[in-house]
Amino acid sequence: MTPVLTLLAFGLLTGITTALFGFGGGFVVVPVIYMIAGDRADAMHVAVATSTAVMIVNAAIATVAARTVVRVHCRYLWPLLGFVAAGALVGALAAVHATESFIHVVFIVYLVVTITDSIVRAGFLAVPDGAPRPLGGRVAVTGGIGIGIGAIASFLGVGGSVMTVPLLRRRGLPMAAATALANPLTVPVAVIGTLVYALGGDRVASGSIGYVDMLAAGVLLSTSLPTIVVTRRLVRHVPDRIHAYAYVTLLSMSLIAMLLV
Repeated sequence: MTPVLTLLAFGLLTGITTALFGFGGGFVVVPVIYMIAGDRADAMHVAVATSTAVMIVNAAIATVAARTVVRVHCRYLWPLLGFVAAGALVGALAAVHATESFIHVVFIVYLVVTITDSIVRAGFLAVPDGAPRPLGGRVAVTGGIGIGIGAIASFLGVGGSVMTVPLLRRRGLPMAAATALANPLTVPVAVIGTLVYALGGDRVASGSIGYVDMLAAGVLLSTSLPTIVVTRRLVRHVPDRIHAYAYVTLLSMSLIAMLLV
């Protein structure tokens, strides 16, 4: 399969995972771009940077498509948004100066930790009984959580879902709500990360701005955007437990892909 056909196919998958899991595309885009750009010395940087660019559009469209759910649960967004944005700047700046191998290893380690935590620790695969609980806690604690989310997400190019979905899930939210809220939290991560990566690249390759491969991003978005709109209409029909297991399954597939490339 040619690179363009590969990107078109994975664009479809990116749209599905954005609507279903709030990934914004990161856990799909990073492995596929890394595979396609494997002959470049900065392949991992290109993969992460291009992922953040794709996530700007995907996460924004998914947020609009799920605006009713987001509006109902917006009390979970406001305490985190500013801190997530601040963390995104820290993570992106760190990634620009990190080595290729280090980002690759951290990506794999984070997937292993997240998958293990989701399976072993109670509260993710099955939502707790009772009404959802607020985030609570002191501003310093919420700030630390938000900065950590933003830093890890922008460093790895995987959006806010990497930590916000497990966090909100354990506050008692159903998967449909937790994944919908991940998208607006991904937007500041994606915008800030893309700006840093666009300005931080050592060279501007054909069709690229800094580390961001604009051509690849455009091809991915051409199929992801209509898929987001269609898939979002189906999310409410997915049983909660199946939704949670599918989240972990996709993370596992991403881990396998990163181990093989």
